Amino acid sequence: MSAISSLCPQSLIVARLRAAGCVFAEDEARLLAAAAATPDELAAMVDRRVAGLPLEQILGWAEFCGLRIAVDPGVFVPRRRTEFLARQATAVANSRAVVVDLCCGSGAVGVALTAARGDIELHAVDVDPAAVRCARRNAAEARVYEGNLYEPLPRSLRGRVDVLVANAPYVPTGSIGMLPPEARDHEPMVALDGGTDGVDIQRRVAAEATRWLAPGGHLLIETSDRQAPLTLDAFVLGGLTPRVARSDETGATVVIGTRCPD
Repeated sequence: MSAISSLCPQSLIVARLRAAGCVFAEDEARLLAAAAATPDELAAMVDRRVAGLPLEQILGWAEFCGLRIAVDPGVFVPRRRTEFLARQATAVANSRAVVVDLCCGSGAVGVALTAARGDIELHAVDVDPAAVRCARRNAAEARVYEGNLYEPLPRSLRGRVDVLVANAPYVPTGSIGMLPPEARDHEPMVALDGGTDGVDIQRRVAAEATRWLAPGGHLLIETSDRQAPLTLDAFVLGGLTPRVARSDETGATVVIGTRCPD
């Protein structure tokens, strides 16, 4: 136990976190104590967590695919289930692949791809200025653009993208109120709300994908198991040949679509 946590006993921190509904209170208490420089800072961090702020925004980072990803206040927190999306994208990315990460948030998926492959040409896009600033910190060697989906991408990428990956928002508008408060109150709505059935943004991504993908290129989108048939329909309408990948371990679902070779 650190000197800080001995002044602010971990058992009391754990009790406060548990009372606030933190399922992994012991782990969170340990992380907060390790991150705090002073007892006052630790107390303030615990207060923020008890008030409902996401742990990752308080710490300033999230673990993703074994990497430490910076997460600023107000930026969407990368989920562990999205590691499955990153792994599926890594599996289809060849050497020196051109990769575009749409709805990139903190840039976690693109950073994980770069760490796994090393030699990709990475482009990333998000509409949220705070996310763009965060992604530029995490993916320093990538080209990160601020704008709506494909709009800010250079036209020179059309027909050249080998891997197009998107963790687009897919929570139905009517279900936003059922999200945990830490997501509903402290993450940007633009990163959560997927429209009436949750697939609005996915449809927009799939509809334009073939303009950007190289022949034989792949589009990968995270979705839910329940929404997967809708996502599949969007891929077919967009001219892609789709398949579904699922992870029983994390409950993650990814639809992968391929542009037919010319």
